[in-house]
Amino acid sequence: MSARIGVITFPGTLDDGDAARAARYADAEAVPLWHADEDLKGVDAVVVPGGFSYGDYLRAGVIARFAPVMSSVIEAAHKGMPVLGICNGFQILCEAGLLPGAMIRNAGLHFICRDQWLRVENNDTAWTTRYDKDAEILIPMKNIDGCFVAEQATLDELEGEGRVVFRYVGGNPNGSRNDIAGIRSENGRVVGLMPHPEHAIDALTGPSDDGLGMFYSAVDALVSA
Repeated sequence: MSARIGVITFPGTLDDGDAARAARYADAEAVPLWHADEDLKGVDAVVVPGGFSYGDYLRAGVIARFAPVMSSVIEAAHKGMPVLGICNGFQILCEAGLLPGAMIRNAGLHFICRDQWLRVENNDTAWTTRYDKDAEILIPMKNIDGCFVAEQATLDELEGEGRVVFRYVGGNPNGSRNDIAGIRSENGRVVGLMPHPEHAIDALTGPSDDGLGMFYSAVDALVSA
């Protein structure tokens, strides 16, 4: 039986179709999840995709955090379900308290859309085991509220516990503290990152297929569980 990866759609979500396609590329079954429905439909993992949930009103991710589906995601994550937050999804996971820190407007206050090199800092999560540690991968990014910030004590904790998963290489595009592009929860099951691995799953259509490793890693974690 194939792994079942749920992909949430909120009002304003843009990349749910791409995330579902990436799950299918990794031989998983992509299961659509609706923001107003608490039922996770028996999925084995969840992707909170990118976009502008609820138009990013108030601030990015803060309204989506209170959607009915997120109550179920938070509960499932606390029980060990793998959860991936991409861009707006990362913002939502921070707002939901599943990941520390917060995302603010990019340094320079401009929307950034470009292919970005990342270094894999931690390959011991449910979403990164297919990568070599310190590997550099090329992933598209597109955001305006992509600057990761946290109190110094939180940053020290993330660094000291090896919870920085991805770091920007070749320049920091948005001013994120410590060049952080992605982090993980304490148990390594929840990961959030600003760049979009679902847009790098096919060398023909993306800058690389480097993003596919994240989805294969999740399938590996689920099959071996």
